[in-house]
Amino acid sequence: MDSNLAEKPAAAMPETGSVRPRLPIRALLIRYGFLALLAGLIIFFSHATRGFASPQAAVFILQSVSITGILALGVTATLVVGGFDLSIGSIATSAMMAAAYVMVVLEQNALVAVLACLAIGALVGLINGIIICYMRVPDLLATLGMMFLLIGLQRIPTEGRSIAAGMTMPDGSTAQGAFSPAFLALGRHRFDLFIPNLVPAAVVVLIVLAVLIWFFLEYTRFGRMMYAVGSNARAAEFAGAPVKAYKIWAYVISGMFASIGGILLAARLGRGDIASGNNLLLDAVAAALIGFAVLGAAKPNAFGTAIGALFVGVLLQGLTMMNVPYYTQDFVKGAVLVIALVFTFALLGRNGR
Repeated sequence: MDSNLAEKPAAAMPETGSVRPRLPIRALLIRYGFLALLAGLIIFFSHATRGFASPQAAVFILQSVSITGILALGVTATLVVGGFDLSIGSIATSAMMAAAYVMVVLEQNALVAVLACLAIGALVGLINGIIICYMRVPDLLATLGMMFLLIGLQRIPTEGRSIAAGMTMPDGSTAQGAFSPAFLALGRHRFDLFIPNLVPAAVVVLIVLAVLIWFFLEYTRFGRMMYAVGSNARAAEFAGAPVKAYKIWAYVISGMFASIGGILLAARLGRGDIASGNNLLLDAVAAALIGFAVLGAAKPNAFGTAIGALFVGVLLQGLTMMNVPYYTQDFVKGAVLVIALVFTFALLGRNGR
């Protein structure tokens, strides 16, 4: 009897000892693995390139990710309700062209230009939402069609020309307007923070919008209902939630965030450059999807999206400073995105089993 009693704990000990230590390690990898990857990337580029760890490089990274981050936050809103918006890049470019047209051609002030851009973003988002919810067109197809529509529409007023002060219009006249200094300050002004003229205004806008959308999604009833719709739309509808309204609002938010990105891009460039928004869609989508891997969220979230945008900025800036060819950068970015998502969801799947 005594020997049997003594043998049972001894036999049980190796089994519990072989299982329990794996769970904390896996949980740590899920929660902090991507942040560790970001930190390792910063350390690597700091040693591999000169000047990467300088304040000037940090400011350039923050400024480069500000517009991408804002668009990615809009994509996050649609991901929350189980949708997806491929038209954000074209909305941003349309807003940029509209701002330039209003001030340079129509000779209006900065306020009119900003309001016109926000109206365009809200209207396009509303149309996207209506097509998806009431016409039952799949979100990818609806927003893809809107993307091509806007790409063509934004070029019609100037017959495909970029808009700048003193440009010659298709009818032979010369544009008499110019960008307002107040408008240009949105993209070029810098705030004093420890070091004079350090933080660009666009970065401040990104931080404010990120905090607002984070609080909205996590701590308001409307935001929690959006998550409920994305998790199980049928169950939310049976519970009495206006599912279509929540989805439409998500696309309106996405459109307005994209238009804000276009406003900042126009203010930074000081012209309506027809080709400047080509990479906005891919970078914004990458940032939003990378957000799934941050802190093991495995769901769309504003904090993860902001970190994802920072990751994309650090990666592209580091590759650029290492003189990596531009055509290789998209491959590296895509590879990192796939690895981060596979790593996260594989660990979560194993943890769930």
